Amino acid sequence: MAHYRYLIVGGGMTADAAVHGIREIDSQSSVGLISAESNPPYDRPPLTKGLWQGQSLEDIWRGIEEFEVELHLGREVTVLDPERKRVVDHKETMYTFDRLLLATGGRPQRLPFGDDRIIYFRTLEDYRRLRDLTERGSRFGVVGGGFIGSEIAAALAMNDKDVVMVFPEAGIGGLILPRDLALSLNDYYRQKGVEVLAGELITELESDKSQLILKTKGGHEIGVDGVVAGIGIQPNIEVAKAAGLEVGDGILVDEFLRTNYPDIYAAGDVAAFCNPALGKRIRVEHEDNANMMGRTAGRNLAGDSTPYNHLPFFYSDMFDLGYEAVGEMDPELETVADWKEPYREGVVYYLEEGRVRGLLLWNVWGQVNAARKLIAQPGPFQAKDLKGRLPAG
Repeated sequence: MAHYRYLIVGGGMTADAAVHGIREIDSQSSVGLISAESNPPYDRPPLTKGLWQGQSLEDIWRGIEEFEVELHLGREVTVLDPERKRVVDHKETMYTFDRLLLATGGRPQRLPFGDDRIIYFRTLEDYRRLRDLTERGSRFGVVGGGFIGSEIAAALAMNDKDVVMVFPEAGIGGLILPRDLALSLNDYYRQKGVEVLAGELITELESDKSQLILKTKGGHEIGVDGVVAGIGIQPNIEVAKAAGLEVGDGILVDEFLRTNYPDIYAAGDVAAFCNPALGKRIRVEHEDNANMMGRTAGRNLAGDSTPYNHLPFFYSDMFDLGYEAVGEMDPELETVADWKEPYREGVVYYLEEGRVRGLLLWNVWGQVNAARKLIAQPGPFQAKDLKGRLPAG
């Protein structure tokens, strides 16, 4: 049984950032990290971006080994006992702690029919599996029109693969983008050679001698050499919930990232935190939040008392289009678009009752901090107040 001053459950970017935070305050005490993955922490965004554009696999590693951390890889925590300050993994190994960080992330949502031939894209092993398939196949099905689906479809197409996208929304990115912009992306992807089947659902996966056959509710049968799905994640809250931690859409934390047990913290994709600028509890599944929240949690574990007031941004790259976004991206909100060039360069404001709740910086760069400041303002704003408010290019 190993004992640690600081124990981290999870092995992603949040966990690595927490180690950095701990070591900024405490360079000596013991740190243990338990991860279900077989690899040490790595940068996740290159899996759908840079690694398909020539970035070396060696560049993704985050170098956690430099920080004197005991890594327990390929281990999944199944039991948390907050009172006795211990966890147990799936191999029945026990670990005890003084302070614990839950950075358990999330797991991919799956289609309603079980099939291990579908790559539910999230990890380095998923990337390696898909990369291996691309060495042998030329046509791929991508299920989902969100971040993972749109980025993987673009990456495969830029690597000279035939790609068909299937998703239930009207347009690519339809869960966060205004309808007209999402529909314009359908046309843009088609111009890039991607077959786009919007408003469709996958109902079945079959195989013949040489290919997989995707069947849709609308009657399409699509022959492909591989299938990738990116249809969202579910936060890994089950162990925390069973242990009596407060949960909702994620593990609930206070401003210092503590759970209802004062020596147990949570951060990253799994943590639901109160954001002052938005005035509500949110959960964010993106790199900026993983890095900033993880570091803050690590520092607080080690004795600091810094509230996490950061409003994270997120970004995506699709062929030669890209964006950064801050705040609430809900297409049901009122939107005001300020285009320099329609659907190619500009700013989209998301408003609720006259207050800016989110900003989409479409091929516009260097404005994230200005966007945060605008969201923090009470308003009220009207459409005419926002035209030209941020440089639209």
